[in-house]
Amino acid sequence: MSTATAAPAGDIVVDAVDKEFRVKGGVYTALKDVAFRIPAGGFATLLGPSGCGKSTLLRIIADVIPATRGTVDLFGRTPAQARTDAQFGFVFQDPVLLPWRSALANVELPLQVRGVPRSERRERAMAMLRLVGLEGFEGHQPAKLSGGMARRVAIARALIEEPRVLFLDEPFNGLDELRRRQMNAEVQRIWEATGTTAILVTHNVAEAVFLSDTVFVMGRNPGRIVATREIDLPRPRALDSMLSDDFVAHERALTDLLSRSYEDLTDE
Repeated sequence: MSTATAAPAGDIVVDAVDKEFRVKGGVYTALKDVAFRIPAGGFATLLGPSGCGKSTLLRIIADVIPATRGTVDLFGRTPAQARTDAQFGFVFQDPVLLPWRSALANVELPLQVRGVPRSERRERAMAMLRLVGLEGFEGHQPAKLSGGMARRVAIARALIEEPRVLFLDEPFNGLDELRRRQMNAEVQRIWEATGTTAILVTHNVAEAVFLSDTVFVMGRNPGRIVATREIDLPRPRALDSMLSDDFVAHERALTDLLSRSYEDLTDE
């Protein structure tokens, strides 16, 4: 049953969303009755085990694939309308940078595709590179950038059209723990500077606590929201806050909820 209610036009509302895929021998239900709300400017995380439908749900919200049933409202628009209006920015597991283009040319690419004049797109791309801390590296090609720097280029590119929603689909996989935490701090800084609404997909509990206002814990078979936890830690959050009692309490609570999701898999 749906749990989302009518919300202001500034909110993201997911209401009673199901997703089914036709497979050999029948229908596979990937998502069932997913419902939640994210306020404008908020940072929400979808946390859950592999195969619970986190990325599928993100793609439905972003109008990459359709829901089988249910609705998604983004600030009073449908996902298709929001996408057409360039309201979305995407950062994926792989930065997906064009290897023959410089960092600056990679960031300005969305504006180039839309026919924005060269001088304007260069100016805006440089502003984005300054925002993500890469001024001075604009001429470097991806092969000369570290993994963390490449991801910052991808974030700058995702923000170049000033989207209202930033989608982050496990963007820090493959980074070592220290680099990952540094990138978490960078994302928090950039998110606070831009005022965009962010939706993160991850299975990393500490990352979810550090970045989020709200964490939606997902179970699977079918994919669904099994718990919601509000993260009431003050902002901005420093990396050493991860050692605080309040941070650890949130981490333990989410770990327990996530562990139950994994235990469900053994009962199939």
